[in-house]
Amino acid sequence: MRGVNKAALAIGAACLSIPATAGADNAKEPGVSVIREGSTEKSVGASANFTGAAEVEGRFQRETPARIGGATVTFAPGARTAWHTHPLGQTLVVTRGHGYVQQWGQPAERFGPGDVVWIGPGIKHWHGAAPDEAMTHVALAESRGGQSVAWDALVSDAQYAEAVRNQPR
Repeated sequence: MRGVNKAALAIGAACLSIPATAGADNAKEPGVSVIREGSTEKSVGASANFTGAAEVEGRFQRETPARIGGATVTFAPGARTAWHTHPLGQTLVVTRGHGYVQQWGQPAERFGPGDVVWIGPGIKHWHGAAPDEAMTHVALAESRGGQSVAWDALVSDAQYAEAVRNQPR
């Protein structure tokens, strides 16, 4: 699609959600809602799950049978998630800045604007901003049994430094 920002389309698709709405006969019928940018509360990423400053905005999750949920997360330079897993995997759509993702026991990989990162089900990983640049991504994950993430230990400064050392800038 010439002239169309594919990352913007992906974000738009992620933020357009279909909730259940009550009809005249109180039966649930599909509907459409648009979550407007800036219309949801911003929160600080919990210190148990993030190292450094991370801001979470636009959280969304719909009722069953929907399983997809997510949020836009902005990381300050050097900020990152703790090690964690997702029962059905996770997709990151990078909208601004550069960052890294690392699977447990594997080298880190750099990503940037327009990149889409897929992390498979049950894969222990972390992701966050480059040391010298803020990064924003839309994070999407499906829940299973009401859970979309299992948090583990924080990524230490030494682990982070080793992961980003000798990576392209």
